[in-house]
Amino acid sequence: MTHPALSALTIRPLHDEDADIIAAAFAAQGWNKPAAQYRRYYVEQCAGEREVLIAEINGEFAGYVTIVWQSSYHSFHEQAIPEIVDLNVLIAWRRCGIASALLDAAEMLIATRSPVAGIGVGMTADYGAAQILYVRRGYLPDGRGLASSGKTLHYGDVVILNDDVALYLVKLVGTS
Repeated sequence: MTHPALSALTIRPLHDEDADIIAAAFAAQGWNKPAAQYRRYYVEQCAGEREVLIAEINGEFAGYVTIVWQSSYHSFHEQAIPEIVDLNVLIAWRRCGIASALLDAAEMLIATRSPVAGIGVGMTADYGAAQILYVRRGYLPDGRGLASSGKTLHYGDVVILNDDVALYLVKLVGTS
């Protein structure tokens, strides 16, 4: 069953004037996501390095996702696998299907350039919902184990478990 909010959902590219709106929306829920981050994303989008998709419900910001065309994760970079990065939905709009709609749009965009989409997911419980979502959507581990700051970890490596430690997943999204 689809959530009623999805009938009012639009997904569009990031605009320059969105930076302050996005930062304020996250600040209102206690998250520090500075406008400078979204201004940088906009510059990268204009340069063709990143795509940023914004989700709005009735014209109000609800979330976003980005795609980097050249991943900083070594394996994806070598294989030219675009990476879905930084999927965020405001707490008030979670469990309404917005993240799935953003991922659908991102995967369709990736499919125009690559048959495979990549995504990394954190290993702490904070990422539990994302871990479940990605598996349910058909993402599978890339077989290289955990990575930290884009580099594969090896037996005996010692790391601090933080947002830089991720498991990278892949999904077939097209036939190009």
